[in-house]
Amino acid sequence: MLELEFIFAYIALGSIVGVLAGLLGIGGGLLMVPALTSLFIWQGYPLEQVVHLALGTSMASIVLTSVSSMRAHNRRGGVIWPVVKNISPGIVLGAFLATFLAASLSGVFLAVFFACFLVFVSIQMFLNKKPKPSRSIPGFWGLFSAGTGIGGFSALVSIGGGTLTVPYLSWHNVDVKQAIGTSAAIGLPISLAGTVGYLINGWSVDINGWLIFGFVNLPAVVLISAMSFTTAPLGAKLAHSLPVPVLKKGFAVLLLVLAARMLMSVM
Repeated sequence: MLELEFIFAYIALGSIVGVLAGLLGIGGGLLMVPALTSLFIWQGYPLEQVVHLALGTSMASIVLTSVSSMRAHNRRGGVIWPVVKNISPGIVLGAFLATFLAASLSGVFLAVFFACFLVFVSIQMFLNKKPKPSRSIPGFWGLFSAGTGIGGFSALVSIGGGTLTVPYLSWHNVDVKQAIGTSAAIGLPISLAGTVGYLINGWSVDINGWLIFGFVNLPAVVLISAMSFTTAPLGAKLAHSLPVPVLKKGFAVLLLVLAARMLMSVM
């Protein structure tokens, strides 16, 4: 059974992830992976598997959040469904195959890779640079190729893809609100393919925990998903009354701290 302190920890993490997702429009994996890595070490799971378990659990936790976000944006006409249709096959292929790569890499390498990604995102948040629109949306094979890369990288760092998809669509002259909405819809195939991949790749690994399937910790997924689904609307509401640009810079600093903490935990 799951101890009470871990239940509260997962509930707290899910609540924070939901608020930040609604407030800043960021993927929960940026916060969940380093936090879950520390929690899994605290729970005594094998050190060489904690990062893999954090990636798989985070990816599974994004499924419900992506469904909620996709529905909300679709109601406002913010999803370009032809783009979702053409990019999704590449997304699924890239995300699924990337889990096999992640499973073959050491936990320390994955931690360093993820920490470097957090540093990159932090710098982007500080600079707030956006790509200049310069071209139209490509056809099927162009979107398929882009989707393969976006899905693969997203599964490696366990994010819904918005960090990559929104700039990519904005670069192709898509309105930012539609880019965000379309990215939210694309997050569903990313999270589903990534979750299946991490389930398969971790199935033969003996982590010896309660209700752990492959590299997915089911109790953590249920508690985090339920709370993030509940608190995301609060974050969206706060976005209209709080200084979001200032908060983004503060969150960027937090990401740097989490990156350092994650590295210290696994090394």
